[in-house]
Amino acid sequence: MTAPKIFGIAGWKNSGKTGLAVRLVTEFTRRGYRISTIKHAHHDFDIDKVGADSYRHRQAGAHEVTIVSGTRYAIMHELRGAPEPEFEEILARLAPCDLVLIEGYKREPIPKIEARRLEAANREPLAPSDPHICAIAADHAVTDTALPVFDLDDTGAIADFILDIVRLGQAKL
Repeated sequence: MTAPKIFGIAGWKNSGKTGLAVRLVTEFTRRGYRISTIKHAHHDFDIDKVGADSYRHRQAGAHEVTIVSGTRYAIMHELRGAPEPEFEEILARLAPCDLVLIEGYKREPIPKIEARRLEAANREPLAPSDPHICAIAADHAVTDTALPVFDLDDTGAIADFILDIVRLGQAKL
């Protein structure tokens, strides 16, 4: 399998990034594509429960803890003061797929769509200062741009646009 295509969803907090990402994963999967996602969090997070065996392993000092069951596995990697890994390092750890949707990482030089909602924490447009933004998806009229503008909920049209931008052919069903 060749390297996956990459496409990002950028925007301020509460701009609709996660909702759009979820709808796109659903749409691409329905069309037969194998999709992976990377979500960047700007805060400390934990996917483990306090007191669980895996939590206790990490608390004891394990560098990586892998939890495996018959339905899924997860690898938690503790940075323990090391710097956050570079985007490319995270990308390299993913299993083969057709497309990686990136939520966040708004400064990465990858093609992306900017999500905008009237309820966003910050309504300052990202597109004018980011040459990698190739479209805008908004819940309101956007007239101050030459970029294609989509309704934030028009998942089918946005998916078609992304497939065209990343030059991803028909899914191998």
